Amino acid sequence: MKLALVHDYLTQRGGAERVFEMLCKHFPEADIFTSLYAPDRTIELSDRVVQTSGLQNIPGATRYFRLLAPFYYPAFRSLDLQDYDLIISSSSSFAKGVRKRPDARHICFCHNVTRFLWDTQTYLRGFREYQSLYPVIGPVFEHMKQLDLTYAEEPDLYVANSTTVARRIKRIYGKQAITINYPIDDSKFIFSNKKEDFYLVSSRMISYKRIDIIVEAFNWLGWPLLIAGDGPERKRLEARALPNIRFLGHVSDRERSHLMSKAQSVIVAALEDYGLVPIEANFSGTPVICFGVGGVLDTQVPELTGLFFNRQTPDAVQSALLKAHQTDWNYAAIREHAMNHFTEKVFFSKVDRIVEAVHKNQVNCLPQSTWLPLPA
Repeated sequence: MKLALVHDYLTQRGGAERVFEMLCKHFPEADIFTSLYAPDRTIELSDRVVQTSGLQNIPGATRYFRLLAPFYYPAFRSLDLQDYDLIISSSSSFAKGVRKRPDARHICFCHNVTRFLWDTQTYLRGFREYQSLYPVIGPVFEHMKQLDLTYAEEPDLYVANSTTVARRIKRIYGKQAITINYPIDDSKFIFSNKKEDFYLVSSRMISYKRIDIIVEAFNWLGWPLLIAGDGPERKRLEARALPNIRFLGHVSDRERSHLMSKAQSVIVAALEDYGLVPIEANFSGTPVICFGVGGVLDTQVPELTGLFFNRQTPDAVQSALLKAHQTDWNYAAIREHAMNHFTEKVFFSKVDRIVEAVHKNQVNCLPQSTWLPLPA
């Protein structure tokens, strides 16, 4: 079986890229395709050859890749994958649109529907430099929606990272999806049951992450908060923060794992489609205080691995923090839950079974428990 792995673009290092990195390691003989590749700013692929689209030849394309949105579907349609028996795409937008042979199979690991098309206003709040262009790009996005629906028909099977994303795939694309919670590379995180006197946020600083309400909560409490990460919201957040809050900017993976293991709790205020940060914290033996919607409903157990707050307000964050401060956490049990559910071994045991079923055209033979029960 000849296998191709395809990702939207390899120009950054986020959660979707980390999952694709794991897929590449698990399938070392697979060929890798993407639209754009910036090896110095993305995942480690060692000496693997990465085949790109014609967009790679545009000067500055890998840095200003968001501006090329209307051109990605043609770029992916132009990739020659006719020699491959199985295609595995890793996609939040465009990679699902690749062409395949009529007798080939395509599994799409769908991290989300194409968010900038189907939730445009929320998406643009995180990229203020594009908001003024909306009168121009709005009609373009409407046309792209139709393309998105057309090319969403290409995969033979969708795999969603959470029940939230599976429902979205069903609602927008009309496709049933198997839900498999994504893992992390647990070797990169260290366990500690000795916590230090600080709380941690690890996030890109964009508006939908709602770091602003965390800052307001800690301004009121006066407790020490460390914020690791960078982004367009950083200056505004720094201007609002009191001295008990420190902004660390970008930190190394090693430093980040140390912070995760020593924090009292990791705070997440965004509505995440899935969210790897809470799982990373749990592997470190650290509880998570998070907005109780979206992907965390799949990964967190209240009172065992963390606490939920139900409103994105400073008051709600404060209340959860005060409750967590009074909780006698079992740090070893937090890590054990993560080890039992979110390791690469658990993940790839499910992936391999799905790949085999799709390759043999026996998807209907998969256990029904792997499918999210959804109305027709």
